Amino acid sequence: MAALLISRIVYSITNASGSSAARGWLRAGVGRRWQRPPDASGALPGHTCSLCGQTRALHMSARLLKQRKTKETKKLAFKPKAKSDPVVKIWRNMTVAELAAALEKTEDHVYEAMLFIPGTDDYDSSHAPIGDISVLQGVVKKTGRRAAVVAAPEPAAPPVSKDIARRPPPADWSAVPRRPPVVTIMGHVDHGKTTLLDALRHSHVVDSEFGGITQHIGAFRVQLDDETMTFLDTPGHAAFSAMRHRGALATDLVVLVVAADDGVMEQTRESVRHAEDAGVPLLVAINKCDKPEADVEATKRSLLEAGVQLEELGGEVQAVQISALRGHGLTELKETILTLAELLDLRRLSTVLVQRGTLRRGAVLVAGGCWARVRAMFDDAGRPVQRAPPSAPVEVLGWKELPSAGLEVLEVDSEKHAKEVVTWRHHQESFRKAQEDQEAAQQRLEKHLSEYRAEREERLKRGLRYRPASSRGPRQKEITDEHTGPTLSVIVKGDVDGSVEAILDVLDTYHEPDVRLDLVHYGVGNVTESDVSIAKMFNAVVYGFNVEAPLDVAARARSDNTPIRLVNVIYRLVDDVRQELNKLMPLKEVDEVIGEANVLQEFVVTEKKHKIPVAGCRCTKGQLKKADKYRLVREGETVYDGTLSSMRHLKNEVDYCEKRTSSAVLMLADPE
Repeated sequence: MAALLISRIVYSITNASGSSAARGWLRAGVGRRWQRPPDASGALPGHTCSLCGQTRALHMSARLLKQRKTKETKKLAFKPKAKSDPVVKIWRNMTVAELAAALEKTEDHVYEAMLFIPGTDDYDSSHAPIGDISVLQGVVKKTGRRAAVVAAPEPAAPPVSKDIARRPPPADWSAVPRRPPVVTIMGHVDHGKTTLLDALRHSHVVDSEFGGITQHIGAFRVQLDDETMTFLDTPGHAAFSAMRHRGALATDLVVLVVAADDGVMEQTRESVRHAEDAGVPLLVAINKCDKPEADVEATKRSLLEAGVQLEELGGEVQAVQISALRGHGLTELKETILTLAELLDLRRLSTVLVQRGTLRRGAVLVAGGCWARVRAMFDDAGRPVQRAPPSAPVEVLGWKELPSAGLEVLEVDSEKHAKEVVTWRHHQESFRKAQEDQEAAQQRLEKHLSEYRAEREERLKRGLRYRPASSRGPRQKEITDEHTGPTLSVIVKGDVDGSVEAILDVLDTYHEPDVRLDLVHYGVGNVTESDVSIAKMFNAVVYGFNVEAPLDVAARARSDNTPIRLVNVIYRLVDDVRQELNKLMPLKEVDEVIGEANVLQEFVVTEKKHKIPVAGCRCTKGQLKKADKYRLVREGETVYDGTLSSMRHLKNEVDYCEKRTSSAVLMLADPE
């Protein structure tokens, strides 16, 4: 009876649940032990399986059986837990920042731990050294770690600089051969600098300059008797201050040209300051002495007021009277320049600089963050040359990127070395900018914390622990553009870097709040399709200074309705920008005063049961018309602004009143 009961239980479990656990249990024990004997036909009693079609009491399919696990598979493999080292290495004079890094915590966490340790009031900055070991141990203990006192680590060695610099001069200076001097001609605009250079080199450069003014630094080699000199012609316009400064830095002698009929002007004083800052000797050439209105003595006195001590007035600066247009005094000027050059004892060195050495084709140059292999060189006349001797001005072709004007050019041995130097300089520049950004971010953080602490103290004084929910909301923008008026967007392209720099300096002087001047893009070279695309995007005006716009670029600009203004004189560009700004200026209502009158007597009249104020006036300026608007001003305050209801002269109604009229009666339209 017991065997039959167990067999039925096995059968019901097999057909009802069909689970692998139950089948495994049946196969291992009861299923095999309590199986019924077959009937006469040899078949086991049971039902037909829906999967295999067999009639079996117990389903013994291998697919449905659970495999027995061995002892090896029963073992579970766990990764060992990473044990954190509770020991923190500390040393004497450890800073707060170093302690926070050793604890893998923030500096605020260290400061909070110091609140519970006496004698920590002096450690209020990240770089404050902590000389007390007990303080360090106390902070480590408060964080749940153990401290181990060790020796202070050796400071990290600074990175080896890969930059290059000019070579020092030799010990025996007398063994170095002499080099031709570099002379820079400086002065005010239209004082005759380029005319003087034309007279020295027997050319007519001034006739080929746009607007009759110099707008670039011109370098020329001039043969004076048996000597060869390099002259730099700097622009005198106020916009080219940076060019004059670079001209003073790259020269051995400055010839200051002052017009005798004009005297010392603003750019003259600026040229004197540039020469003094560069430590370059000065020579004064008083030009235009042949003019009837020339006053040489007044010019010398004005030079003395500007800080130029002439020899005849007890100073050291020589002054030569010339007329560049007629050629008077040029011989004396040449002799003075050669004498000063000999006194300066200028010599050339076989170094990487063109100022102090020889540059040859194929050399590798580095200037700032740019490098070049010299593929071609051209002298001041545009002729190709293979080598450039000392003090020779040449144009270099082969720059990978265009360097900025005024940078020092150095020669290296290979392109690999040049790339290393440029990469190092870029890295140093990025590091410097990162430090500046970090300092600015730290200042903003300190400002934010101070404002937060002040606000928190104010809340605590009022008994509020948390900020009211009504004051919370979306974060406001820290930088907002408050300008909602019109904007003039411009793109500037120039022939050289110095010209673009001068134009940008002029644009920086604009500070009108009604119309904003936005510089979208600037660069060196002709106008390109990229410039036109940017101008179309920002609705900008493209200004080209001494450059061209190719035909395809000009055609695309016309199809896009993008204006391109090509100019050759800087003041014409400035005038065009001023006109464009004036077009965008909003209209303002301006009161035009067409007449004035003084109130002699005031009284009130009754008309149709209404009291109306009346003023007896005398016209003192212009004309008074009845149809115009009037403003009554008393002690600087406007008491009435409106029209008149009546104007009378004596007893007659009139439409106007002139200055010659003795008096008039004005009746205000609004009695209130």
